[in-house]
Amino acid sequence: MQKFLGGMEYPATKEQIVEHAREKGADEAVLDGLQAIPDREYNGPNAVSQAFS
Repeated sequence: MQKFLGGMEYPATKEQIVEHAREKGADEAVLDGLQAIPDREYNGPNAVSQAFS
């Protein structure tokens, strides 16, 4: 998942993160996982990873 978040500017909303990953070519499993994270603003990739797992 981290490779699809490269170049992401934070803070970012869940919607922005999902869209960025989609543009980077994330597969459906990654996109489904990102769509399942809480709908809030994230301050960095570690926060996204924590919510993703």
